Amino acid sequence: MSDEITHNLDDPQNNSATSESESQSNLNPQSETDTNPVLPPTGTPLVMVETAFLASTASLIWVINYYLPLGPVLRILFPVPIALVYLRWGKRAAWMSALVSGLLLSVLMGPTRSILFVIPFGLLGVLLGWLWRRGADWNTSIILGTLIASFGVFFRIWLMSILLGEDLWVYVTTQITQIAEWIFEKLGLLEQPSLIIIQIIGLILVLISNAVYLFTVHLAACLLLERIGNPIPAPPMWVQVLIDEE
Repeated sequence: MSDEITHNLDDPQNNSATSESESQSNLNPQSETDTNPVLPPTGTPLVMVETAFLASTASLIWVINYYLPLGPVLRILFPVPIALVYLRWGKRAAWMSALVSGLLLSVLMGPTRSILFVIPFGLLGVLLGWLWRRGADWNTSIILGTLIASFGVFFRIWLMSILLGEDLWVYVTTQITQIAEWIFEKLGLLEQPSLIIIQIIGLILVLISNAVYLFTVHLAACLLLERIGNPIPAPPMWVQVLIDEE
């Protein structure tokens, strides 16, 4: 004990260094515990920016197609930006993108056209993104997308009938009746098609047209999203052969 006390008295530099380190630790008590501070997630601003950008892109495509209709070219791309948001950032960002697109179109074009975009194309974008991210095959995503798109057609007819005060389904039924009578005449059938047959034919035509539309959406997304690093599930073999030949 006496030797240790003598050693400390003989080494004043050691004592000063020890006291200095103790004073620094007292002044900075969190220096040992805060070696790994918690930082805010760096991806959050990027998610917000991309969500807003792709939502505005979807809205802009809708506006351009409304005022400068270019046929089915732009219509194919309606659900793709929202589906891309789902592929990159998940469910919450995709729903926010669909909501922001609807709000933006409501300001630019009114609530009616905004609703007609959200239903079905906003819902369709979220559905396709959900299916593509989970690796669903084309048959599954086309069938489910066809159901959503067909629901959108009947929703549009219902909404426009309310706004115009006329039943537009009667007009659609009249057009289908003329087509059905022409088909019956070519087949040599003398009887007139019943109302049930006409409505079934109308439903089948809506389903077929939307199935073709969903196929073209998948084809466009396959060619486009693969180039930007977010590919969708691989197409069927016969589609892949056609793509490779091109």
